[in-house]
Amino acid sequence: MNQSYPLHRRSFLASAGAGAATLALLPPSAGAADAPVCRGKLIEAGRKLNIACIGCGGKGVSDVAGVSSENIVALCDVDSVQARQVFGRFPAVPKYQDFRKMLRELDDQIDAVTISTPDHTHHAAGMLAISMGKHVFIQKPLARTIGETRELLLAARRHDVITQMGNQGHAGEGLRLAREWVQAGLIGTVREVHVWTRKMEVGPYKSTRKERPALDETPPGTLDWNLWNGPAPARPYSAEYAPRRWRNWWDFGCGALGDIGCHTMDAPFYALDLGAPSSVQADCGPFNDETFPDWAVITYEFPARGARPAVRLTWYDGGKLPPRPRELEEGRAFEERYGYYLQGDAGVIYDPSEKCSSPRLLPEARMRATAFPPKAIPRVPGGDPFLEWITACKGGPRPGSAFEYAAPLTEMVLLGNVALRARGRKLRWDAVAMRLPDAPELEPFLRPAPRAF
Repeated sequence: MNQSYPLHRRSFLASAGAGAATLALLPPSAGAADAPVCRGKLIEAGRKLNIACIGCGGKGVSDVAGVSSENIVALCDVDSVQARQVFGRFPAVPKYQDFRKMLRELDDQIDAVTISTPDHTHHAAGMLAISMGKHVFIQKPLARTIGETRELLLAARRHDVITQMGNQGHAGEGLRLAREWVQAGLIGTVREVHVWTRKMEVGPYKSTRKERPALDETPPGTLDWNLWNGPAPARPYSAEYAPRRWRNWWDFGCGALGDIGCHTMDAPFYALDLGAPSSVQADCGPFNDETFPDWAVITYEFPARGARPAVRLTWYDGGKLPPRPRELEEGRAFEERYGYYLQGDAGVIYDPSEKCSSPRLLPEARMRATAFPPKAIPRVPGGDPFLEWITACKGGPRPGSAFEYAAPLTEMVLLGNVALRARGRKLRWDAVAMRLPDAPELEPFLRPAPRAF
């Protein structure tokens, strides 16, 4: 599925104004109108990719491991203690706290970059790397806001770099099976989709704090707090933000949607070619300008696509759950932690996994009785998204979750967070112009101005 976003003048001006501070991050010549565009270069056969890794603690541990078959030439993390496991594995590799310094000093030595930071710095690191012609792998969600996501897509097109978002399930078997089953008509026409998670509610990183900490805390001596705070509005350090619970705070994360949406919504988005919704509406618990609500039920309406009818997709988090599928056998457990199901007029695809890895037809007897279609979608060896990206950087097929796909998916997911701000109002969405026709007062949330840091 491919969705094209032309760059309209209004969208460009809004994006350029909001992103003005980002220009300070770029190499000296990048802001000049007549500066040559740095384009990504494919790597010749037989040579390893020279990769720099930004964010080496937390998710960065597995991301660095995922690309370690190649040549790791630089490591960057704002906190050396959080990155100590990865730093220890590569004692001879240069270490940095500031990704800007790393990229500028080692420019000619770097082919590609992985970015595994908190959501609020995905865009700043990604835009600089892309502007320098580096191929990029960015963790999900692609960025913290819709505007940042759009800018990354447009920059990747301009600089012709190989891109991939870290919604790992998109490289897997389950996602492809779901699409093949839908295309073969195994569950008939789909008009209704349900997607849910309780991971943020029951996971280890949930914060019960709702207000900004009143007392200033001293950051660890190994942490550069200004760099961690990055483009977000400045605030004093607190252990409530770094290193683990940042996802609960509007300025740094994207809540439950940002954590799980690009995983569990991936199969419905891909299987049904959903594209951009026409409207979105959210019901949720109380919240403020600091932290996300404890629960939400968000309804996306997608228009008809060719011969396919309109679709309603409903997202549930914080303990809210969809109706139990009618076809799920009595006595069989319904997975509450996460999952999705597609309700067709001739059956159901139900997947009780985080990354769309385990689709099943309901009832289970159908799995035994159905003649499944041939596997028509190319498979990624081992379902490995890092191998997929590395192979593409060496001239192979473009990754399935390249920004051309990942950006529209991320924008759809993040629109749900904009709907939370509307506090129950239904919002129409103009994806091409990146506008909310009935709620222009909410448009600043699409692309807040970044802080220079």
